[in-house]
Amino acid sequence: MTHPAQVVRDYLADNDIEFEETGKGLFSFSLPGEKKLQTAVRIDIGGHALGVHAFVCRKPDENHERVYEWLLQRNLRLYAVAFAIDRLGDIYLDARLPLAVLDPAELDRLLGAVLSAADDSFNTILELGFASSIRKEWDWRRLRGEPTHNLEAFRGWLEAEDRAASSGEQDQDDGDGGR
Repeated sequence: MTHPAQVVRDYLADNDIEFEETGKGLFSFSLPGEKKLQTAVRIDIGGHALGVHAFVCRKPDENHERVYEWLLQRNLRLYAVAFAIDRLGDIYLDARLPLAVLDPAELDRLLGAVLSAADDSFNTILELGFASSIRKEWDWRRLRGEPTHNLEAFRGWLEAEDRAASSGEQDQDDGDGGR
């Protein structure tokens, strides 16, 4: 049987994933995504299991209860991984895999689940937990004529809010009797 650390080394090398081996059985690397451009991952190989820990997002600025509720509901649909928060409220994905079943195919499924969960959830987490910051950035960029391409994922609700605010201003203007 191949040593678990060698399975991880070979898998990462075979998939052209740059990594650091920071200690015995400790690996750090990033997985590239689309919505979340990079997901930082750490693998810890213990006596009986391989642990995967991936940073998803810092503690939400607002709406904490709704963010954490959404994460718990999302956990019910995930394969092999689960969302968790640390003592600071930062959001992670965590997984355990028994060493007895560790092989390249299972490691691939596990890391695929990590990447998929992080990437597919990222924009929703931002919308729920950072809407005020996103709104400020949008307004600042629009006011100064700056590009908004980095906020493209949120354009729909931002523009809908803009239209609603504009419509509300027009209603107020129309209701003053022309005075």
